[in-house]
Amino acid sequence: MKNLPVVNQESSVAGQTTPKPLQLSALWDWKQITFKKFRGGFFLVLGYLLSPLCWWNDLLFNLPIAYGFGYVCSLFDPKLLLPCSIVGYWLSNIVGILLMQFGAMDVLPNQSQERNLKKELLTGLVSSTIYTLVILALVQLKILDAPISLLGN
Repeated sequence: MKNLPVVNQESSVAGQTTPKPLQLSALWDWKQITFKKFRGGFFLVLGYLLSPLCWWNDLLFNLPIAYGFGYVCSLFDPKLLLPCSIVGYWLSNIVGILLMQFGAMDVLPNQSQERNLKKELLTGLVSSTIYTLVILALVQLKILDAPISLLGN
């Protein structure tokens, strides 16, 4: 009964048609589906902006988040700025990939209701780790330039 389409039915009384009220459960289902799609779209966009799939996001999102994380850690020990910035960058990419996965599950139709959180977390962890290692290798090989203040030289 949940998947029945909402139809405004009319009844005829003495030649006049009067609309019957919509079924409350059908209206509630429609609101839930709309909220779920909106929430999924929000998570999908936010995850895309944090993920490594968005090529321009690092300057606007990930690096400030990573630096903020490194700065908070450096309040405990100044030597933690660079390592914690790398960890913060890595974590922001993982969060982005996971948000995209959760959002896609809500937005895309015909998805199974069962989610394998361990598999999703492992996929996000592996892809973000590979991406971060590639970026670190490019910095170490001097293909990408890193600010000298972050390297401690």
